[in-house]
Amino acid sequence: MISGKTIAITRSKDDAQEFIDLASKENAIPMPIPTIELVSKGEKIVDEFLSDVQEFRPDYSVFMSSKAVKLLFDVARNGPKYQSLQLAIANTVVMAVGPKTKQALENEGIKVSFMPSKFSSVGVGEQFTKLNAEGKKVIVPRSGASTEFLAKLLQKIGLVVKENHLYDVQAFSDHTQWDAFKESFSQNKIDGIVFTSASSVRGFFEIMSDDFTESDLLKKLNQTQIVAIGPFTADELKKFNAEPKVADVHTVPGAFEAMKNIFSLA
Repeated sequence: MISGKTIAITRSKDDAQEFIDLASKENAIPMPIPTIELVSKGEKIVDEFLSDVQEFRPDYSVFMSSKAVKLLFDVARNGPKYQSLQLAIANTVVMAVGPKTKQALENEGIKVSFMPSKFSSVGVGEQFTKLNAEGKKVIVPRSGASTEFLAKLLQKIGLVVKENHLYDVQAFSDHTQWDAFKESFSQNKIDGIVFTSASSVRGFFEIMSDDFTESDLLKKLNQTQIVAIGPFTADELKKFNAEPKVADVHTVPGAFEAMKNIFSLA
């Protein structure tokens, strides 16, 4: 049973609200740990996106996170280019990787035509295969820390891809917010950790290296149940010699369900 278990998630408290609600309903103790922070490229991202759209003339735009949507529109909202941005995206066929991204787009008045059944890069690729979109142009506004997997996958399908980098990510800078987690972790009081992205894995190990040797950290992690939200996150964990379970559904509820199943079988 997951009741009474302390489960950490590699997100800030604001970003982890869905997880906090799910854990609280099951009488588990959620512990958000802010692992990464966005480094915006500033006001120029809207101009760069609009310029890319004008030059590239994409048939499709694909949004891989609600953060990318929010960042782009929040920057535009402060200037005269909000409607230009709306129009530029609305003139493409829009695909959202998952429900949160879809909702973020709809909140900005953008019609989302497609959302894959698998909320991942692989799901996006499968959706495009069904669309017979060979030769079409796709623009993908996203993080500069993203892997090349999606672009290469879409190119293999026959699409012409332009990635538009809106922000970078780095390890969360205020390590004092980790004090409670580190103390609980050192006392083996963390029962499970949900990792939500490859970059959050890198941030986790960077932050924890302040207080733990590599061997001590791995030893304690191996005494903790670890769930990766998807295969890329799992691959990143394996680079650090951690052995995660991978959620069947690559969402926060899917990851929480995977953690629940681990404890129900224990």
